[in-house]
Amino acid sequence: MGRGFPNRFSTQYRCYSVSMLAGPNDRSDVEKGGKIIMPPSALDQLSRLNITYPMLFKLTNKNSDRMTHCGVLEFVADEGICYLPHWMMQNLLLEEGGLVQVESVNLMVATYSKFQPQSPDFLDITNPKAVLENALRNFACLTTGDVIAINYNEKIYELRVMETKPDKAVSIIECDMNVDFDAPLGYKEPERRSQNPDEPTAFTGSGNRLDGKTKGIEPNPVPLAASDIKRGIPNYDFKVGKITFIRNSRPQPRKVDDALNKFIAFSGQGQSLRKKGRKP
Repeated sequence: MGRGFPNRFSTQYRCYSVSMLAGPNDRSDVEKGGKIIMPPSALDQLSRLNITYPMLFKLTNKNSDRMTHCGVLEFVADEGICYLPHWMMQNLLLEEGGLVQVESVNLMVATYSKFQPQSPDFLDITNPKAVLENALRNFACLTTGDVIAINYNEKIYELRVMETKPDKAVSIIECDMNVDFDAPLGYKEPERRSQNPDEPTAFTGSGNRLDGKTKGIEPNPVPLAASDIKRGIPNYDFKVGKITFIRNSRPQPRKVDDALNKFIAFSGQGQSLRKKGRKP
């Protein structure tokens, strides 16, 4: 948590929301961040105490035992009054004109933070980390348990600070911080479909004959049971680490005796045109 200074600044103010601040200028930018507006006397007292920059403060509502941390934007408020963003007053459970204790603190630099969006609408943002990084430039510190408000595309998104490291309250000025998100509040994961959906069967309708007669209904084929499938004969000579490639042997052609089929020229019988008679 925040560590107090030896000569720390500590005083009470009546707090009001920024919308109550009188003046010609629009101060809606204060609502987009985590800084407050204090009276000029606070700056004089802080200067005499040699408070180092950045100036960070712990705000405590003693009536509700709620506290948060913030930075300071300007010192232009009326004496005895400070102006807070509306979301900060909600975290402290403060009404308009309620008393708040303001103390100067020194916070450790943030290294990690986790946020939980308070509405599933936050998932509509294309790049939430970039949007959050841009919004946090208007903040000086974060406190675990706070619900901060950021403005994006003219819409307010609320995020609860679920975790901060290395402490429950950290400074985010000039820091290298890793950001993570929890599932939004009220978010429900879509139902997962079966991994093995029923495959569609082609041509399941009944056919029509040209003569108008109906064809008899054929029984549906019954799938084979696992017990009806014949299995192969196991290899009882199998040895671990040995792979045997089984090939189908081709039938060997019959060997023909070359001596019987050997070609012999002029092996036929000759014929004579004149019949030979027997000599007397």
